[in-house]
Amino acid sequence: MPWNPNTYLKFKTERAEPLKDLMKLVKIRPNIKVLDLGCGTGELTAELSEQLPKSEVIGIDNSSEMLEKTVKLEHPGLHFELKRIEDTDGKWDMIFSNAALHWVTDHYSLIPRLIKMLNQGGQLVAQFPSGHRNKAQKAISEVASIEPLSSTMNNWQWSFPVLETEEYAELLFSNGGSEITVYDKVYPHILQNADEVFNWISGTTMIPYLERLPESLHEPFRQKIRTRLHQIWQTRPLLYPFRRIILAATF
Repeated sequence: MPWNPNTYLKFKTERAEPLKDLMKLVKIRPNIKVLDLGCGTGELTAELSEQLPKSEVIGIDNSSEMLEKTVKLEHPGLHFELKRIEDTDGKWDMIFSNAALHWVTDHYSLIPRLIKMLNQGGQLVAQFPSGHRNKAQKAISEVASIEPLSSTMNNWQWSFPVLETEEYAELLFSNGGSEITVYDKVYPHILQNADEVFNWISGTTMIPYLERLPESLHEPFRQKIRTRLHQIWQTRPLLYPFRRIILAATF
């Protein structure tokens, strides 16, 4: 099932908040090669490019629908490619990722592999959700376990790959990192009602489940999730606390 950039961008302001914290960790240097993993619609990649003068910045994403939005952003020094994070290679002075690494499995292998792609003095800078205890995520899992949804997906559930915060610090250090920063932060998004929570997750977390369900079960799946979210959040407006891990290190 393709990603819908319009659905994703409904919460553009909220999704950009962690970028401000992430950009504070970026070493501003000219003439470097930068890889942005999971660039989405490219606006944040373009912002990064503006901060790094005379640099070559390449954003990759595995969604052609998302990348359609990047065409107008391209210019000398800023390009976008259709590619999976798992298939990346080459040598870079900075590897950057905003809200994408949680879609890749086995972070014990992923983080060292990314580090090996860095030139000497290179920097890894990333943030990603760590919300496997998030109420909305739990609601999706609960609904996916209901029949006939569960058997249709062969009892599949998304296994959230994100590690504990201190494990990332240990991975960065054991692979030669210095100037290490790793922390958890909860972003307190104020949403108008449970339907806005539904809109938020329909643009991201629900997609892997919908990909595994026949079209005839898409709407029942969505409606059950919407009902469950209304049971969880009955106040208006509501607080949707979104927890993320932010990390950076030099190698």
